[in-house]
Amino acid sequence: MSILFECEYKGERYVGFELPVPGDSLTLYQVADGQLQAEFIAAAEPAQVVASVISEAERITVTAGDPDLRYLPPLLPTTTGNALLSGFMGTHRSKFDKEPSADEEFVAPNWFFKGFGSWLRMPGETLVVPAKAVALIEEPEVALVYVNDDNGDPHYAGYTFGNDLCDIGLHRQNPGWNPYCKLSDTSLTPWLFLGEPPKSVTGRVTIERDGVAAWEGSFDCGEDALYFTARDMMANLFEYPAIRRPGMVNYVLLGADKASFHDGFRIADGDRVVIDVKSHGVTLANPVRFGTAATAAAAAPATAAAIAA
Repeated sequence: MSILFECEYKGERYVGFELPVPGDSLTLYQVADGQLQAEFIAAAEPAQVVASVISEAERITVTAGDPDLRYLPPLLPTTTGNALLSGFMGTHRSKFDKEPSADEEFVAPNWFFKGFGSWLRMPGETLVVPAKAVALIEEPEVALVYVNDDNGDPHYAGYTFGNDLCDIGLHRQNPGWNPYCKLSDTSLTPWLFLGEPPKSVTGRVTIERDGVAAWEGSFDCGEDALYFTARDMMANLFEYPAIRRPGMVNYVLLGADKASFHDGFRIADGDRVVIDVKSHGVTLANPVRFGTAATAAAAAPATAAAIAA
């Protein structure tokens, strides 16, 4: 499986084309912010992007694990910030009482806005949730990555994996509160797999508490586990002009199956969620922190007198 990742090293932006192995040497190729987005728009296939960068870019060799190496969300435009994170709900076959049929009319699943691309967190970074979260759920998911050209037409770049951490307890209290439910941090792996959306993605989740495993369970978030096809879901989503803004990078989560919450487990402040995507040889691990409540001054709207003053 071909991959790429972007990173910063001593203030400069680079791309690599191999999964880093701790302690081994790693070849990086210098790129400009937005260069890879342009390459994917112009390329007929992802292999052309790899060949173009390798043939033209200056390269350096570093050690994987170098403290000056900082991984970035794949293709995130850090200068413009023109990136959107969103996803689908209720997409897995296990949530339906029948199997899909080829002649069945497509009815789009629910969709949610998760945040801007700059809100994404990388492996090892803390995922912050509301101080009064009701009941959290980890959600191992496939995330598809698209780059819009100057006309707003989307170009598929590849896929990666994420943890759509959210407050399912709040959602169950009132499904209309789902937009609040989704306002928790989301993490992605920095590895962009250069291929079609995967049919099979299997692995295991471990939630650690005080350094030991408190809950474990397997997952499958590949397309074969979904009721809908990625093609149908994405074709419908890209009908909407807000998703087709020129230059935008879209990270789209395809949904998750049942997880620790459904097994009766409750994620607590300080827990660490480890998602081992065994089928693809990558791991996504993040500590969870319950945030602080807003102060009274910050929570209250400004009065006319305060604005005038």
